[in-house]
Amino acid sequence: MALVFVYGTLKQSFPNFHINTATRVDGDFFTKELFPLYLEGERYVPWLVLDKNNGYQIKGELYQVNQQTMEDMDILESVGEPSGYHKVKLSIVSSCDAVVAGKQEVLAFVYVKLPQQLQYADIKLGPIKEYTLEHALLYRPRC
Repeated sequence: MALVFVYGTLKQSFPNFHINTATRVDGDFFTKELFPLYLEGERYVPWLVLDKNNGYQIKGELYQVNQQTMEDMDILESVGEPSGYHKVKLSIVSSCDAVVAGKQEVLAFVYVKLPQQLQYADIKLGPIKEYTLEHALLYRPRC
């Protein structure tokens, strides 16, 4: 089992949650470091850009995932493709009411974009602190 921090369409009740068959860890979770989160392109896709100290602590959800679910998420996020997401481990911190294995800080996989992938002209919104259901209404899945 691995930990995955999701901040966008893979969150519970969001457009791609059907791919996320993992077990949610109760509580509120945030990136330890500051990052920018944008809605990018004509599809209004949430992008957490790996540009430390240039944004906010991003709020998301933490999941314990098995290998099959991780592979399904990797496919959705186009990991390994030039325009895809990169899967990195980041420090994730919890609110006071949530702990994972007795800890309030854990390392978890996060799907991110690299700064050089960002096309500033394509930013529709951001940086923002949290991807909300209001933002998800703008999202358009791939055809």
